[in-house]
Amino acid sequence: MRVRSVLYASLAALLVLAALPSPVAGQKLFIPMDKQQSDHLKAYGGVYTALQEGQTVDWLLNYRGGSFLTRASSTMVNELRSRGVQFERVSAAQSSKIVAEVEADGSNMAVVPLEKAPEIAVYAPEGAVPWDDAVRLALRYADVPHDVIYDDAVLNGELEQYDWLHLHHEDFTGQFSKFLRYRNEPWYIEKEKRARAAAEKFGFQKVSELKLAVSQRIRDYVSAGGFLFSMCSGTETFDLALAAHNTDIVPKPYDGDPVAPNATEKLDYSQTLAFTNFQPNYNPREPTHSTIDTGRPPADIRDPSLDYFTLFDFSAKWDPVPSMLTQNHVATIKGFVGQTTAFEQDVLKDDVEILAKPPNRSQARYIHGSLGQGTFTFYGGHDPEDYQHFLGDPPTDLSLHPNSPGYRLILNNILFPAAKKKKRKT
Repeated sequence: MRVRSVLYASLAALLVLAALPSPVAGQKLFIPMDKQQSDHLKAYGGVYTALQEGQTVDWLLNYRGGSFLTRASSTMVNELRSRGVQFERVSAAQSSKIVAEVEADGSNMAVVPLEKAPEIAVYAPEGAVPWDDAVRLALRYADVPHDVIYDDAVLNGELEQYDWLHLHHEDFTGQFSKFLRYRNEPWYIEKEKRARAAAEKFGFQKVSELKLAVSQRIRDYVSAGGFLFSMCSGTETFDLALAAHNTDIVPKPYDGDPVAPNATEKLDYSQTLAFTNFQPNYNPREPTHSTIDTGRPPADIRDPSLDYFTLFDFSAKWDPVPSMLTQNHVATIKGFVGQTTAFEQDVLKDDVEILAKPPNRSQARYIHGSLGQGTFTFYGGHDPEDYQHFLGDPPTDLSLHPNSPGYRLILNNILFPAAKKKKRKT
């Protein structure tokens, strides 16, 4: 009886597969990314899978929310269906018509071919749980494979294996996120113990020296062509560490000795990626790190529903990079705070591009720039679907937010390195 049941089950499965319409030669799959999409976040995972299988995916910038077009295959159809992603079969003639509309002279749209699945790494410490970081949440929900690496991998030269690197909410200044009020908590004690042991292992006397060496390696990675992404305090403290390479900005409670005399005057902004002319906060009991951050939450906003920021509208033909990074089905994103929430505009370097900002404020929420052959993208705040996340709060369940525009901005970044390099139009 058991053998017969297995045979019946196998036959039923074959009949289901046979009932599925087989792809027609030249047929494409159109994946809408406007408000018709049932699960925007898992759509990115489906596109990533297609790239892994060697397919080229056309990213239709500014067309129906940044939709995708790829070759129809049974594997891809099943992949999208299993993820609950909305898609449409289109004929060769229909797909050509879509491409012609996107590429037409005078349109604010463009076709960008995605050719290779990027190798992705997340810089995070041992013991960090995925729900502590919005990027890891997004990657897990979208089912995008990635490695988790930390100081050993960076200092041992393993970064060159990866196309894209995300910085977990790390404090690269060696001040342990300025969580002095938690210093007697077991998790804080363990974190400090591991950091000091790692510093000693690599021959450094202080954690700040270890983190500076790591920061400089990551900076070299970007300059050599790497793609860097970070959120929250990983954005601000990275540049703080680089600027302080010739001085000590760490208060005594964190490293055993006082801040160096005239430390601010010794900062070297030529080493930073995004920020300049900022001042560190030397008060060890205040959680803010510097004048880069605008504060959390904004002092004049008492109702979180009134806190939002707006994506800039870029020309896909003239500015394909910022266009890729801002693809979305809405232009306005609800605000959310973090240890670093937003960036003061007056400390941004001149060549840093603002991708999104709150209305009527001299602040930026989402920025992009380049260094050498590589790029960096910084996104303020902690969790796009949790306005003010506190230690111990439950993790965000992205199955409740499959169309999150705030999380879409994160996932735009993982596809950015897959784009075929195109010469800028003249």
